[in-house]
Amino acid sequence: MKQRNIWALPVALGAGALAAVGLALGSGSGKSEYVASAVANPLYKEECGSCHLAYSPALLPAPSWGRIMDGLDDHFGEDAELDAATATQIRTYLGDNAADSKRGKRAVKIAHAATNEDAPLRITETAYFLRKHDEVPQRLVFDNPEVGGFSQCDSCHRGADAGRFDEDDVNIPGYGRWDD
Repeated sequence: MKQRNIWALPVALGAGALAAVGLALGSGSGKSEYVASAVANPLYKEECGSCHLAYSPALLPAPSWGRIMDGLDDHFGEDAELDAATATQIRTYLGDNAADSKRGKRAVKIAHAATNEDAPLRITETAYFLRKHDEVPQRLVFDNPEVGGFSQCDSCHRGADAGRFDEDDVNIPGYGRWDD
């Protein structure tokens, strides 16, 4: 009588499930390109998302988030200061979920910042962002009253709040679907 391996089916099913999750999270070969995870911290979403898109922490390295949190008194021309307890909680969330705390090729590409002093303050200053947007004409963004600037990710990337930035789903207001 042939002996059966009772673990073969569960192991095969588990491997298949992990492969499917990898595709859904943007391994590069799936339809949906999840560059970053959706914001999972209600305090961060409430405090920062009340003025702009609550950007996924995975879009910048921890030194960048630290510099941003250190400069909330002049946050891109606005006073965004928080009480100490709130600032500490948000700083911890951002650092724990920053690009350099994640694994994967996109996280490594996004996290490419050498030191605290030269860590970018803006997602739009990262080499990854610049490379991904190098063919988009400035007029479609800055001269477009429905967009206004590259920092308005959710204007063109309808799934930005979920961390989805699939170039096949880019729809520039007043222009339409973008295809480079």
